[in-house]
Amino acid sequence: MTFRIASYNLHKCVGTDGIRDPERVLSVINALSADVVALQEVDRRMGQRPSALPPGLIERETDFRLADLPRTGPESLGWHGQAVLVRKGTHVLEASGFELPGLEPRGALRLRIEPESGVPFVLVAAHLGLRRADRRAQWSRIAREMIAAASPALAIGDFNEWSARHGFETLSGFDVHAPGPSFPARAPIGRLDRLVTGPGLRVLRMGVFDSVLARRASDHLPIWADLSAQPALPPPG
Repeated sequence: MTFRIASYNLHKCVGTDGIRDPERVLSVINALSADVVALQEVDRRMGQRPSALPPGLIERETDFRLADLPRTGPESLGWHGQAVLVRKGTHVLEASGFELPGLEPRGALRLRIEPESGVPFVLVAAHLGLRRADRRAQWSRIAREMIAAASPALAIGDFNEWSARHGFETLSGFDVHAPGPSFPARAPIGRLDRLVTGPGLRVLRMGVFDSVLARRASDHLPIWADLSAQPALPPPG
């Protein structure tokens, strides 16, 4: 039994052509054929941080629903600019947000998800900081959440890490996967969008979704991965 998870930095729905167009962003999301999609930069950064992606449009144009999660402000769609979409039929058993350490305000989302056919897993969705020192501290915090999970756990998002070797030193016992270059969308060279898996999860396939529309809709291309999960083993004794 497999499920597909994806991650997409929407750049506040402003494309590489400078046009804000939420509908084409949703067209890209629909094309991912994912069960769960972690989104970054769903809100504008100024003032009350109003949503850049209208919730009503999600309801009308997709087969997804917005996971019930904390929000930064009364007009926000996301928590620190992040939200998670789940396909109808996929169940969210628990959902919460937590703060991340660092110079700039950052946060992550933690969900326990049960796919329509599959083993429940814990998802941490994150958009990490611009400074590597902050990211290392943020990974330490995220790793604690993943280790404490009673189910197989993974993290996915825009990790803002250009290096293939550095920045993930605190993730002992986890596997870091880079599906491919996803930034900048017009001519991608940076593998900023990645996923991290713990024991009990296996990546079967993964990739970067690249199309003419995706290269216009945002400054990032979305990533996706097909995973299989095994139930967590009970502790000995």
